[in-house]
Amino acid sequence: MIKKFIDKLLGTGKGGKPNFGKRREVGAQEHGIDPSLVDERALNVVHTLKEAGYEAYIVGGAVRDLLLGLRPKDFDVATNATPEQVKGLFRRAFIIGRRFRIVHVVYGRGREHEVIEVSTFRAYMDNAAAEQVAGNEKTSRSELAGMKHAVDASGRVLRDNVWGPQEEDATRRDFTINAMYYDPETQTVVDYHGGIKDAKKRAIRMIGDPLTRYREDPVRLIRAVRFCAKLNGLGFSLESKTRAPLIECLSLLADVPQSRLFDEMLKLLQTGHSLATVEQLKALGLAEGIYPLLDLVVERAESSFVKAALQDTDRRVGEGKPVAASFLLSCVLWSDVRDGWAGRLARKEHPFPALQGAIDDVFDARIGDVSGRGKLGADMREIWMMQPRFEKRVGQTPFTLVEQPRFRAAFDFMRLRADIGEIDVVLADWWQEFSLASDDLREDLVAQLREEQHRGQRRVRAPRPEKGSALEAPQPAEAQPPAGDEAAGADAPRKRRRRRRKSPGQGQGDTRPAAE
Repeated sequence: MIKKFIDKLLGTGKGGKPNFGKRREVGAQEHGIDPSLVDERALNVVHTLKEAGYEAYIVGGAVRDLLLGLRPKDFDVATNATPEQVKGLFRRAFIIGRRFRIVHVVYGRGREHEVIEVSTFRAYMDNAAAEQVAGNEKTSRSELAGMKHAVDASGRVLRDNVWGPQEEDATRRDFTINAMYYDPETQTVVDYHGGIKDAKKRAIRMIGDPLTRYREDPVRLIRAVRFCAKLNGLGFSLESKTRAPLIECLSLLADVPQSRLFDEMLKLLQTGHSLATVEQLKALGLAEGIYPLLDLVVERAESSFVKAALQDTDRRVGEGKPVAASFLLSCVLWSDVRDGWAGRLARKEHPFPALQGAIDDVFDARIGDVSGRGKLGADMREIWMMQPRFEKRVGQTPFTLVEQPRFRAAFDFMRLRADIGEIDVVLADWWQEFSLASDDLREDLVAQLREEQHRGQRRVRAPRPEKGSALEAPQPAEAQPPAGDEAAGADAPRKRRRRRRKSPGQGQGDTRPAAE
């Protein structure tokens, strides 16, 4: 009797094994899911797998959203078919991942394509279970290699890619509201851990003992924050036992690879609830200690520029528009780049090399090698390097700049700067009109601006900025070297500009400095 009570308290079953829960099948009359909310492509994946003789269910957050009467944005499917078996059933299917091998079934092409993620039921794997499976004569060498040292001394799961039954797959999942399985053909929900009950109570509850589960995978701390922020608007909150060990387990994140923490940080900020995430991190006592760059986001979230960037990201996600991590991180780190640039200019460095050097310093100090040398880092550099080039609106510069691949992101960045008063809003308005205009109208806009500058220079001489001031940054605009891909072909445009300066009636260009 006492042993049963302890097993229940610890979330374990007979012999100390995990409690895999009791299978409960709930019909449509009780769960009330509207089948019209299910995506046709997810239905097709489930039907194809079942027709081939496999089990298949919609799983995870999609089931939770369906229970709440919401149309899920993404659909995941779980099955007892292996990745290779799944791939063989679909024309466009790709096996991805190392730690977790899953299949992406792709529908459509280009930007309109949709992906249904299909995973195989996995076994609940601790060291005891690994030893038991490894003793089975039918276990292959590759499976044995994957099961050695399944859990380290702290309880963290190291290897978790062993197929298993549905009941163990449900226990592997973190929260009860994400561990339900929905068969859209029979309209049945399979629930092992009271997920339907918790969804009605608006409770985010960990399956099993929370402390043990956080030790198995410390990233569950971050997932707890993410679900809190995402579902808080629907009245959900962390159940008290799930919340209690969060701060105690924070130190466990030190053993998680930095690349994985970086990816989890981006998920926190790109789910459409970044401002709510910042508030949840503060409320849960996790404003510091998860990841240095995330700490910086929380610290700067109250600044007008970063707050505007977070709001813009949430808005775009809410409207179903794509968001880029490079844009948001560029906004978060802009003050570092801007201040470093000003310091280098004060030491009489040339504007563009000074900006490049400031960017290098920021990557070294804030990002390192996690993603700062890949595509994300390259996009951030282009966004920053284009900012002084927006100041020059004569000659061929506007025409070449607007054709750059990262122009839209750089323009949106500049627009945010104008919205908070960092630069003149007239500059942002001009570029917006120019970017949307026809070729002829663009020529007229440049000619009109040139004439206005010419008239202004004949009437009054613009005051020179104080010597040594950071406001000297982009002067003169014509002297600034081009950024990015234009660097190799910079000589020819400079020769053409020198010839234009000899022509009568030509202005000297917009010499307004970039605001600091």
